[in-house]
Amino acid sequence: DVFARLLGQALGEALKQQFVVENRPGASGNIGAEVAAKSAPDGYTFLVSANPALTVNPSLYKNLPYNAERDFAPITRGVMAPMVIAVHVSVPARTLAELVAIGRREPGKLSFGSAGTGSPTYLGVRMLEEVSGAQFLHVPYKGVGQAYQDLLGGQLKFMFPDVASALPHIRSGKVVALAVTERTSQLPNTPTIAEAGFALDVFTSFSVVAPAGTSPAIVRRMSAEAARAMKSPAMAEKLDQQVLVPVFDTPEQFAASVKKERDNWAEFIRRNNVMPD
Repeated sequence: DVFARLLGQALGEALKQQFVVENRPGASGNIGAEVAAKSAPDGYTFLVSANPALTVNPSLYKNLPYNAERDFAPITRGVMAPMVIAVHVSVPARTLAELVAIGRREPGKLSFGSAGTGSPTYLGVRMLEEVSGAQFLHVPYKGVGQAYQDLLGGQLKFMFPDVASALPHIRSGKVVALAVTERTSQLPNTPTIAEAGFALDVFTSFSVVAPAGTSPAIVRRMSAEAARAMKSPAMAEKLDQQVLVPVFDTPEQFAASVKKERDNWAEFIRRNNVMPD
């Protein structure tokens, strides 16, 4: 919602057209994606979505009301949201290696919360289990906000959310940041997951697509205008405040990256027999 509104305002000023942000939450992004997929490809409807709707859900849900590969025209990756593995202060781990050691020594003892099996908050931990041999107890929630309540209360032991939502709790000292998906100025002393010794290809992004059949000229124009907007000092500052990292790619580059991501998740979900909640 934050990125969509920032982008909509910037595009409105640049194109002299009002952009209306209409929230359609639910079903891991499937509801909003279906609305966009079935909209007229006339350049008046665009979808701003977290990456699972385009990359994870096609392998997770058997009867999607849209085809993620055929029903959309890729415009831009948009922004990446760095993620952080954050533990309750009571957990005797101050590095990712120590957290993994507990998960190996006492499988299923440490619980983690997520926004559901289609979310990066869940899949990232499952990927950590696969590469490390640790085992944790999953507790799904309808939203990350509800999970935070139990994390702060100590009922949950850790989470793998985006940095922006975790930052206030990290700064308050109620949770401890162990590792991030990529370096961020907000947590300068926290190592990346790769630096901590584990290879996880997981991230959160908020991308922009149009209904399939939208004019290539409109797609190119929107991609260029989105990049121009994100490069402006005013919007760049606002993105940084929200711990969002802009991605300046072309529609072709985005199309290639989203296909690779979709293929990777399809293999991971098959290999680990991941099932929706």
